[in-house]
Amino acid sequence: MRAIASRMSDAIVHRGPDDNGIWVDCTAGIALGFRRLAIVDLSAQGHQPMRSRSGKYIIVFNGEVYNHRTLRRELESEGCGFRGHSDTEVILAAFEQWGIERATRRFVGMFAIAVWDASRQELSLIRDRLGIKPMFVYHRDGLVSFGSELKALLAGPEFDRTLDTSALTSYLRYLYVPAPQSIFSHAFKLLPGHILTIADPTVALPASAPFWSAENAASDGLAAQFSGGDDEAVAELETLLTDAVRLRMQADVPLGALLSGGIDSSTVVALMQASSERPVKTFTIGFDQHEFDEAAHARAVAKHLGTDHTDLHLTGADALAVIPRLAEMFDEPLADPSQIPTFLVCELARREVTVALTGDGGDELFGGYNRYIQGERMIAGFQRWPGPLRKISASGLTSVSPRTWNRLRDSLRPVFPVAGRTRQLGEKMHKLGDLLRADSTQGMYRSLLSAWQDPGELVVGGGAVGNHVSAGGDTQLGLMERMMLADQTSYLPDDLLAKVDRASMAVSLEARVPILDHRVVEFSWRLPRKFKVRDGRGKWILREILYKHVPRAMVDREKMGFSVPLAQWLAGPLRSWAGDLLLSDETEGLLRSAVVRREWDRFLAGDASNAAGIWAIVMFRAWQNHWLSPRSGHGTSSRAILNH
Repeated sequence: MRAIASRMSDAIVHRGPDDNGIWVDCTAGIALGFRRLAIVDLSAQGHQPMRSRSGKYIIVFNGEVYNHRTLRRELESEGCGFRGHSDTEVILAAFEQWGIERATRRFVGMFAIAVWDASRQELSLIRDRLGIKPMFVYHRDGLVSFGSELKALLAGPEFDRTLDTSALTSYLRYLYVPAPQSIFSHAFKLLPGHILTIADPTVALPASAPFWSAENAASDGLAAQFSGGDDEAVAELETLLTDAVRLRMQADVPLGALLSGGIDSSTVVALMQASSERPVKTFTIGFDQHEFDEAAHARAVAKHLGTDHTDLHLTGADALAVIPRLAEMFDEPLADPSQIPTFLVCELARREVTVALTGDGGDELFGGYNRYIQGERMIAGFQRWPGPLRKISASGLTSVSPRTWNRLRDSLRPVFPVAGRTRQLGEKMHKLGDLLRADSTQGMYRSLLSAWQDPGELVVGGGAVGNHVSAGGDTQLGLMERMMLADQTSYLPDDLLAKVDRASMAVSLEARVPILDHRVVEFSWRLPRKFKVRDGRGKWILREILYKHVPRAMVDREKMGFSVPLAQWLAGPLRSWAGDLLLSDETEGLLRSAVVRREWDRFLAGDASNAAGIWAIVMFRAWQNHWLSPRSGHGTSSRAILNH
């Protein structure tokens, strides 16, 4: 068992290169393995697996509990003693003093915890409220294995690599696999804010139990809406964010921030600098394609705030060089193209720091995406149209190729400058056509998020995809709020946070996300819409905080996002590589080759409206080659498929 646990933990050595440990109880049939990235208490007192003082609990823990000092003082007042200064020791003492669930509710932080109760012979797996830290679980034939990444489970005593075609279908729609599914049929993701307690691995696993949920935060916030004015709301949020930032600046290693120059990361950096006696280290990457380059904006913010700023200008070739590494880095398929610049900026930051704060979460909490504002307006309006009129309009919009729409935009630029500034007009017009074809509110919002509108057409045996991502839910919430809640429970943990976790951990960098402090999330749901969206723009309240630190001109600009010229790459330098993957015989039995070829030919003919969908297939094929092909050395044939 020790050798197996060691092999599994070695598979994720990049997540913890500083130390490793194994604990085994052969009688109970359990082994815990750990790789440590030392952040707090760098001494041997922070070594894991760690046993509680009484011996009742043994823990392995990935992440940080930021309020551990406060909890420690409270526990000391109740008679608890401590050997070192790590948050791991505080977690164990809290479990002994208050019980696992009650203690977990007290934690402020990001965490994936496995704790063995030696007296009850039970294993509890715990994941933080927002799903910042990952937790994969495998169960088959009396075996339970778990880990921060699937590659650890693949290195376990056994792993059935049967693919779940339902999960594959969801992936092709959304560009990620929504929880609780994983790409493998016998593995799953523990849901955010859940505890799974396992007493007998030889029977079906019990359902995990929530200790917190975004749905409850939303309903509780709706029942206790903030009644103060603008100044009070801004002051309250700034107090909460400042505390969240300060807590996440605790580290015994060098610390900095990833700065894009956008509202979210600029707000985090501004609050960091206001709380620091010396310049905060900030990091940005820039690209040679102007429309994807925010480096100048980040540089201006950094200069105004007085940070110790590093930016690195990269060429398209630098970014393309990352692509062969993606399948190893993302051991579950993920096709969010911003994974490339995310990895590059993490790699840059790791040259100088071990911890970096990010601005993730601001859009989902405070209405920052255009699809919330414009999407709500369009969906509400289009629902009043007769169905036949919607379908005729959709056909008209999509009958014109994206390239033609973009040429029309360019020709209008001298006469109508506003129209000329619309980025990716052709793709947006085709997206609008897809929205018009949907026959419900949920369907319309799902169409906005879908790379493939009908992935079941592509996947052999894929069938219908469960509505993992919808604008349904609590009907007391407005449509925009339902969109935000849907994103907080799926897109945020399964795409954005998964992307940041894998990209940062690939270079042994700990990424911390202060905006997703659960106290900030709960307060955001107490805020009426006017504090989020005002005058047709999102994130009003974050803007008001940022205005206190930087000039308005640096804040009020068009949202760019963090991406790459995907369609240009697929049609240019990646064309041969992508074509070989797309048309490979390896997809037989999984994807319908006729559909793949049709879409690839359409793309090469100049229709880039499905570039994201093409990229999803390319990334899946690269993943399949790396993890499933017998030639890869990682495992068995990809022919094993579970149809749902």
